[in-house]
Amino acid sequence: MDLNFNKNEDHNKLLLSDLRQRFAKVKLGGGQKSIEKHHAKGKMTARERIDYLLDSKAKSIEIAAFAGEDMYAEHGGCPSGGVVVKIGYVKGKQCIVVANDATVKAGAWFPITGKKNLRAQEIAIENRLPIIYLVDSAGVYLPMQDEIFPDKEHFGRIFRNNAIMSSMGITQIAAVMGSCVAGGAYLPIMSDEALIVDKTGSIFLAGSYLVKAAIGETVDNETLGGATTHCEISGVTDYKAKDDKDALDTIKRLIDKIGNYDKAGFNRDKPAKPKENPEDIYGIIPRSRTDQYDMYEVIGRLVDNSEYDEYKAGYGKTIITCYARIDGWAVGIVANQRQLVKTKQGEMQFGGVIYNDSADKATRFIANCNQKKIPLVFLQDVTGFMVGSKSEHGGIIKDGAKMVNAVSNSVVPKFTIVIGNSYGAGNYAMCGKAYDPRLIVAWPSAELAVMSGNSAAKVLLQIETASLKKKGETITKEKEDELFNKIKDRYDAQVSPYYAAARIWTDGIIDPLDTRTWISMGIEAADHAPIEKKFNLGVLQV
Repeated sequence: MDLNFNKNEDHNKLLLSDLRQRFAKVKLGGGQKSIEKHHAKGKMTARERIDYLLDSKAKSIEIAAFAGEDMYAEHGGCPSGGVVVKIGYVKGKQCIVVANDATVKAGAWFPITGKKNLRAQEIAIENRLPIIYLVDSAGVYLPMQDEIFPDKEHFGRIFRNNAIMSSMGITQIAAVMGSCVAGGAYLPIMSDEALIVDKTGSIFLAGSYLVKAAIGETVDNETLGGATTHCEISGVTDYKAKDDKDALDTIKRLIDKIGNYDKAGFNRDKPAKPKENPEDIYGIIPRSRTDQYDMYEVIGRLVDNSEYDEYKAGYGKTIITCYARIDGWAVGIVANQRQLVKTKQGEMQFGGVIYNDSADKATRFIANCNQKKIPLVFLQDVTGFMVGSKSEHGGIIKDGAKMVNAVSNSVVPKFTIVIGNSYGAGNYAMCGKAYDPRLIVAWPSAELAVMSGNSAAKVLLQIETASLKKKGETITKEKEDELFNKIKDRYDAQVSPYYAAARIWTDGIIDPLDTRTWISMGIEAADHAPIEKKFNLGVLQV
């Protein structure tokens, strides 16, 4: 290994260490004191509940662990969005589990909490996965009610989705393991089956204080909406559990009896590990986002036996298109090549840039994968489409539109891994969040933005200095440098993968070595949902 490889490896392992430290903090939710208070009530935490519910030796993936990161500081923060979401296995059946974290503001719903819950339901709907809700929430966080309550993608959309999933035959099971109040009370009752834990679980539209204020009735919360009330009088809930573990054991038994699902029929062979060492990825990915590297070296460390069949290898070289297997699943890979490449005409093309020919190739390959029912995997490290008169005269907008059209109309499941740059229209063409990837994750080396911090700062600096000069201010070199650094620092914070993950623009930041697990579990989830639409590009200019 050369010196540059070792420096890259050190850099990327430091990024990974930072990821692990941040995640360890996120896992504490509202903090150790809040956890101790939670335990004192005889309750398990959200993460303890999920760990107990999921099969212990099976793999699982956590969705949007960094939701809410560095947001809502004026309200005390909202670690992981106040809710934990995992895809895992219950009695061997793949499920998605959504658990309110009552150590964070009593499980109250912040705007990002709503967005994360809706993302969990979206995954369940797209993949027809059984969904399990572990409810322990004080309801909408009132100081921010205007940002969570009334709009289309706000709190009420949850219950609309409950109804839609029920009509689709997607299993929904809810366990009320703490508070479940006001409009939130509809979620468990709109599920197929509802459990409630005795003495700690409660469901009501209005608590005892509000009832007293509204109608003058004096009643305690247990009588109003406890387990005995709802299991023996109202009939609202179906099962009464003596404690958290009893409720979770009941869910396991219910899931164990679900019949098999109709499969989409994606091709799977016996899984095999890559022959090339996956840990080499740490040394391959460069320290600087402007440096080149060979994406073939990355692909060889992600796919089974390090084998792939490349489509149009000699054409459109700034995008690699190939068929391979990941954990046995057949996949079509669309990846940005980050090396400077030479065309047969002797022209040099910049790595990470999408040219006319590479967009054309990718469009054809995506169509082929749809024709053959092969899931698509996008490996993003893209700075955008090629600019300049030659590209414009060659119709780069038209070729880019074809690629975006193909990505948009794909009926096979898509999975996006943001390895490095994800800038501008390149993000769109390579299946960014707006193009409905079943799962989208970033490596710690990723950056997501309209353009790089350096480029954006130069543009914004020109605007800022022109504005100051109009006001009659003199701009010295020192003042210009100060402005540039200030703008760049602000912009760099926004291109961070953590900024994107906090807002659920991605489903998480992962160790590159976990990429195969995310793709494999993602395709397994997608296999629950047979493809009902035909691939159709609509009106496409050729």
